[in-house]
Amino acid sequence: MDPAARSRLLRFATYASVTVALTLIVLKGSVWLMSGSVSLLASLIDSFMDAGASIINLFAVRYSLKPADREHRFGHGKAEALAGLAQSAFISGSAILVFIQGIERLANPQPLEAAWLGVVVMLISIAATIGLLLIQRHVIKHTQSTAISADALHYRSDLLMNLSIIVALILAYYGIARADALFGVVIALYIAYGAVRIGLSATQILMDHELPDEVRAHALALARAVPGVVGVHDLRTRESGQHWFMQLHVELPADMSLAQAHDLGEDVRMVIEKAYPQADVLVHTDPA
Repeated sequence: MDPAARSRLLRFATYASVTVALTLIVLKGSVWLMSGSVSLLASLIDSFMDAGASIINLFAVRYSLKPADREHRFGHGKAEALAGLAQSAFISGSAILVFIQGIERLANPQPLEAAWLGVVVMLISIAATIGLLLIQRHVIKHTQSTAISADALHYRSDLLMNLSIIVALILAYYGIARADALFGVVIALYIAYGAVRIGLSATQILMDHELPDEVRAHALALARAVPGVVGVHDLRTRESGQHWFMQLHVELPADMSLAQAHDLGEDVRMVIEKAYPQADVLVHTDPA
């Protein structure tokens, strides 16, 4: 996919995410004020965090798509990982707030009002979330965006959360007063688990974690298959937003001329970049 098309897809996904989050905030906020539900409050806070994270994503993705410049020779791709780390912090904060509120309501249960209106809002939330996830799935398939992947991970957890809130509201409506608070506490723990996963993934990218083993093995195999290459060693890789960076040493016959060695190094570079168009490959040539 060409850079312009990738850019359009990423921007579309971030705009859709912000729109869905802001719409759900209005709906959930209105019903929470009428019902006082802890589980609905959990969902409302989660939507606030979604909106904040999605807005961060919006700016991070736009920044990460900027081409490399004199001060950022490897591009701006790590802005996406920074956005994922910020998402992790936002989500952790929401989990703590909901957990505290749930514990307080377990100790002092209160009857719910407008429970069935809450159920309707949750059903709308589920429909909107499924639509957004379909968009994000398409974008991730074509861009492998870290920020959009983190956003989609959280929205997938929202589906389970919204279903559990519907159950909690129905149970509370029929007299099981602590069900709403108990579900709120469980949801908070689940949100915290998702936050940790997102944070770890973003940290790995920021710390220049190697690409997956299967990618590395394939790149080495491609290099070794180039006619004239005697051996390959010291492959190093990292990821930065939409881009991969690889560097490796290829061993060539010691009697080969400098021009021949250069051409063979270029052959190795091109065969790897053909297999992985998002990769920037640097080849060092060594005498065998």
